[in-house]
Amino acid sequence: MSDQTPGVAEQLEPLVARVLANNPSPFTHTGTQSYIVGTVDVAVIDPGPEDGAHVAALLKAIDGRPVRAIVLTHTHRDHSPASRPLAAATGAPIVGCAALAFDDLGPRADASFDPDYRPQRVLAEGESVEGEGWTLAALATPGHTSNHLAFALPETGALFSGDHVMGWSTSIVSPPDGNMTDYLASLEKLLGREDRVYYPGHGDPVSNPQRLVRGMLGHRKQREGQILRLVGEGVATIPAMVERMYVGVDRRLWPAAERSVLAHLLDLEGRGLVRQDGGGWAAA
Repeated sequence: MSDQTPGVAEQLEPLVARVLANNPSPFTHTGTQSYIVGTVDVAVIDPGPEDGAHVAALLKAIDGRPVRAIVLTHTHRDHSPASRPLAAATGAPIVGCAALAFDDLGPRADASFDPDYRPQRVLAEGESVEGEGWTLAALATPGHTSNHLAFALPETGALFSGDHVMGWSTSIVSPPDGNMTDYLASLEKLLGREDRVYYPGHGDPVSNPQRLVRGMLGHRKQREGQILRLVGEGVATIPAMVERMYVGVDRRLWPAAERSVLAHLLDLEGRGLVRQDGGGWAAA
C-alpha cells in the first residue's frame, strides 16, 4: 500500500479510510496518515499538519457526514495542527491526548510540539468516543511523547498506533519528554494485547502486530547491548557512539539517533548500569 497518493482517500476496511498528507521527509516517510473511522458518522484521527490542501482532502472524504470527534494521538506538529481548521469546518470537538507545549531542543521528526493544541476533552486510559457502529477506546502509550495515546477499535480488532508503533521505522524517543523506560513499558503493554492490525501514523498497516512489537523490543535490547559494550570499551560521548552504531544509516538521521541513544543511556542510568562522568558516560 506504500504507493498511495497524497490527498486521495483509501478505504482500508469498511469502517476505516486513510488520507495521506503531502509532508514526506526522512522522518515522516511518505507523510502523516489521517484516518476516518465510521460510515454514517465519523471520527478523524490525527488530522495532520497545517496544510489547507490536506484539510480539504479530509473534508472531501468526510463528504458531509457528521464528525463526532477529531481524535489526537499526540501533539507533534505533523499530527495535530489541522485539528483546528477541521474543527472550524465541521463543528466537531477536539479530543484525545493532553496538551503539551514542551520546549524540546533536540531534533524531531516533526519540528516540535504544537503549542496551540487545545482539546475540549482529554481521554484517560479506557475512556472512549463513539458513533454509529464504532468505538475508539484510548490506550495510554507514553514514550515517544509523554502524552501519547493509541486508540483501539474493538468492533474490528484494529489499533491506531500513532507514532508509538509505525509501519516503516522505529520511533524517535527524544528526551526530556521522550522517555525510553516508558516507551519499552508501552511496547510490553501492546504485546499483552491481541489486536488484529495496527494503523500507524506513518507507513503501511501492520498485519502481524505481535511479531513487529516483539521485533521492536528485540531491536531496542540490541541497541542497549551495543551501548553497554561501547561504554565498556571507553567510548564516552553520544556522537562517538552514534558513529559506531549507525554505520550505513543516512547521516541526516544521526541527530535523531543521538536523541534515542541519550534516551537509552538515561534508562540504563536509572537501572544503575551506567553513570554520567563529566561530559560523557561510563560503566556504573
